[in-house]
Amino acid sequence: MIVTSPTLSIVGIGTHDHTAAPPIDGGYGWVCVGACFIINCFTWGIVASYGVYLSYYLRANVFPGAKPLDFAFVGGLNFAAAMLVAPLVTYLARRYGTRPPMVFGVFSLAGGFISASFAVKAWQLYLSQGALVGIGVGCVYIPSVPVLSQWFHKRRSLANGITSAGSGIGGIIFSLSTDRMIEEISLGWSLRITGLVAFLMISLAIIVIRDRNDVIAPTQHPFDVALLLRYDVWLLLLWAFVSMLGYTTLLYSLPDFALSIHLSRAQAADVITFLNLGTAVGRPFIGVLSDHFGRIKVAAVLTLACGITCFAIWIPAGSLGVTVLFALLSGAILGVFWAVSKHLPLSAFAGRDPSHQLGMTDHLIYSDNRTALCRDCGIATPAILAVHLVADDCIANVL
Repeated sequence: MIVTSPTLSIVGIGTHDHTAAPPIDGGYGWVCVGACFIINCFTWGIVASYGVYLSYYLRANVFPGAKPLDFAFVGGLNFAAAMLVAPLVTYLARRYGTRPPMVFGVFSLAGGFISASFAVKAWQLYLSQGALVGIGVGCVYIPSVPVLSQWFHKRRSLANGITSAGSGIGGIIFSLSTDRMIEEISLGWSLRITGLVAFLMISLAIIVIRDRNDVIAPTQHPFDVALLLRYDVWLLLLWAFVSMLGYTTLLYSLPDFALSIHLSRAQAADVITFLNLGTAVGRPFIGVLSDHFGRIKVAAVLTLACGITCFAIWIPAGSLGVTVLFALLSGAILGVFWAVSKHLPLSAFAGRDPSHQLGMTDHLIYSDNRTALCRDCGIATPAILAVHLVADDCIANVL
């Protein structure tokens, strides 16, 4: 039974009939998959390697007088700033096209890392490696999100799984290289090289990425308050809150946890590398499973599985082997949020442009930038408020 809402229906208010321009499921869309893969690799992949910087900051006394919470706050700002700019970036992308906010973002991202290399106070690190990098990530990543939904339908989760794996590949690259650069060169040059490499690779992705807005002509609003009246949206937001709180805690805490069980700093960097390896391998498979079994079922099962591994493996872990095992397993499944959340509620918001929901929900994700402190290792993560919900068929049969 189909029941329409006064504000949302199967054919949404002010929407466009997409039957005239269906997704191609291939062709140039695969080039866009490559571009989005690079974007994930050099945005969220870099963010995922912040744990290496964090463990160095905590142990090396680089900024005298700074507290562990200061360095944790820098990592939290990466996520918070990226999501807080979502409504504005969504509006600018629709108004001026996909590329202009991405161009601004790549300069902000690179500038954040380069300016961080000259920081001598913790507050300077907030603004550079924290806020500037986070704004850059948001401006680059957010305009790319609706692109794949415009090119793919049947293979949408597969395409998204492939691109999501980019963050894992980037995490591997930067986890290994960052630790080595800090040891062999210096912290400052590690930050500068990271910024310059990210600038080059993301610029290439911006050149080749192409949306289909001129064909589809979607309508959108940066922030749709009407969606907050729906109970199914709140259920998804609750899932996002719990999932992302655990995700960021694990991502930033694991290297310092390795140090707390008397592993070396090089081994701690290896642990985060294995975590990202699991992410790179696991996310494409999550996409395939989601296409076959449905996103809701896969998200529920893997979220439960990740929680079980934390209790069964992480808590009793006391050696490198067990910690690496946990990193691989959790890395493969803890990113289920990123692999399926973009496509969960397409039918719930049927007919609406994906960036429409992204602007609202990404803004909510990190709009509260308070931190949750890990008592044992001093790691803090943003208090996450929501999930970006941008496309799928999971709620259609209850509308």
